[in-house]
Amino acid sequence: MPHCEERQRLLPNRTLDSDEEEAAAYESTEKVHIIGVNEGADEDYTKTPPFSWRKLWLFTGPGFLMSIAFLDPGNLEGDLQAGAIAGYSLLWLLLWATAMGLLVQLLSARLGVATGHHLAELCRDEYPRWATLLLWVMAEFALIGADIQEVIGSAIAIKILTNGVLPLWAGVTITALDCFLFLFLENYGVRKLEAFFAVLIATMALSFAWMFGETKPNGVELLLGILVPKLSSKTIQQAVGVVGCIIMPHNVFLHSALVQSREVDHHKSGRVREALNYYSIESTAALIISFIINLFVMTVFAKAFYGTDVANSIGLVNAGQYLQEKYGGGFFPILYIWAIGLLAAGQSSTITGTYAGQFIMGGFLNLRLKKWLRALITRSFAIIPTIIVALVFDSSEDTLDVLNEWLNVLQSIQIPFALIPLLCLVSKEEVMGIFKIGPVLKTVSWLVAALVIAINGYLLLQFFSSEASGLLFGCVISAFTAAYVAFIIYLVLRSITFPSWLGFLQSKKRINSGN
Repeated sequence: MPHCEERQRLLPNRTLDSDEEEAAAYESTEKVHIIGVNEGADEDYTKTPPFSWRKLWLFTGPGFLMSIAFLDPGNLEGDLQAGAIAGYSLLWLLLWATAMGLLVQLLSARLGVATGHHLAELCRDEYPRWATLLLWVMAEFALIGADIQEVIGSAIAIKILTNGVLPLWAGVTITALDCFLFLFLENYGVRKLEAFFAVLIATMALSFAWMFGETKPNGVELLLGILVPKLSSKTIQQAVGVVGCIIMPHNVFLHSALVQSREVDHHKSGRVREALNYYSIESTAALIISFIINLFVMTVFAKAFYGTDVANSIGLVNAGQYLQEKYGGGFFPILYIWAIGLLAAGQSSTITGTYAGQFIMGGFLNLRLKKWLRALITRSFAIIPTIIVALVFDSSEDTLDVLNEWLNVLQSIQIPFALIPLLCLVSKEEVMGIFKIGPVLKTVSWLVAALVIAINGYLLLQFFSSEASGLLFGCVISAFTAAYVAFIIYLVLRSITFPSWLGFLQSKKRINSGN
């Protein structure tokens, strides 16, 4: 009887409004087979199988694809500016911001593994139509903002590597073609795609480690920066930027879908726990690597430019040139080392952005489109405005930096609309069964979400207070802020007051109508 009760609680009390096979992020033929998943019919399904290095290897992949969002050009720009302006003093914040990002991503993975559906699909089922469409629009805006930064970062790297022969718009066009590379690799299987991203992450690690070795940052100051929290009024803006760019809204949606690329028997709680354990290990390892890469970038620019006259003027466009002027050529010019790392960051993040866009659009709108068509539509959303930006701002470094600030604001605005639905869903037993988060983890998660939202709120306040001019602009911002806050309050109140028995009645009604 206890086993029967656990099995009943394990299965969600809801069904999506579409067939499970059609709604799945991956078709059954695409999934990676895990040893022992379909073996041992008489096993105790509540027992978690023993640890296996071979299984860990088979589960490894989704966490590293997820970690690329922590290494995109927007994050690299935040790192280099924090290092140049604040020195080593914000390394501790980078560490804790990465830990907060890990918590959010583990919750996203938990949702995908326990339910067999990703966040966008579950939002479609959880919220009324108007709220679902609004959440979709917000997610698309966040994705477009992130993709513009990523594509521009790749285009800057291509311009550097070709000694300016290829202008920014040409680099954007070349980067746009990675959509076809993505589709080509995807046809050869999930593991081949993951291997390609592993190569790009390794390229970033080697490039920025090389820069770290060339500049030789101070080891003692580095350790003190990690271990001793330090914050001043002069570095508050950089601190806010470090935390604000760690959690990417589209990445929360992406990870809940990526974890479904492995076969997991959702009718056996032991197998679900096993998957969660392995995903926790590989996601933690992936974000440790991403933290080290971000640390390389921050400390390189801290050593090179902290306290100098150019510290406040460094951005992605001119960072490589400043490094070249300070450290010269050497065996291999540091300008090109920087460009190779930046290109790997831009290419990897823009391809994962295309991946995330497919899940977001398909999940929220319940679309049944072929993958190449979904990828093409998703790519067009970002590439068309990016080419316009590149043509207009190709020769203006200052304008590109201002554009980057606006894009950071755009993504900051969207963070609550990924975090709040995620926390709402992972807390509900009718969604998660026995895998809903407990009261302690729930409290910690909401505190982290509140902190991230508050920090980004501060960033928005600072930005708009400096940009605001004129009565009309002020009225538009006020109206937008009121609507924005009202929607956030709606999402929070719904997660608190929406009675679980109502969800049960809705699912029961669907089952009865299906019969």
